[in-house]
Amino acid sequence: QLQLVESGGGSVQAGGSLRLSCAASGDTFSSYCMGWFRQAPGKEREGVATLNSDGAPTYVDSVKGRFTISKDNAKNTAYLQMNSLKPEDTAMYYCATREYWWCIPTRPHDMNYWGQGTQVTVSS
Repeated sequence: QLQLVESGGGSVQAGGSLRLSCAASGDTFSSYCMGWFRQAPGKEREGVATLNSDGAPTYVDSVKGRFTISKDNAKNTAYLQMNSLKPEDTAMYYCATREYWWCIPTRPHDMNYWGQGTQVTVSS
């Protein structure tokens, strides 16, 4: 049973940057796909980015070129570097993984393990 804990959220002005971390315990996710998802109040959960176990990333169009997903297998930690933040990026951000090498941001229900989320607020 994997446990995922996000950190690094906070409030930032538009155009600023944040780096989210996702620390895993109970198991390693080096052989699993992992991803970042977000949800704003009153809206459905949406995918942000995923990273296959072979290192291949996938981004949704709204964050492509601004966000970077990565992981450090030695630290059992995943990251989401967010640059050029916009007010529409404001949401609760969740880290997730599943026991398979492959996943995509548009299939959040494929994910088996979820963190509790970290809030990101971007002001104009």
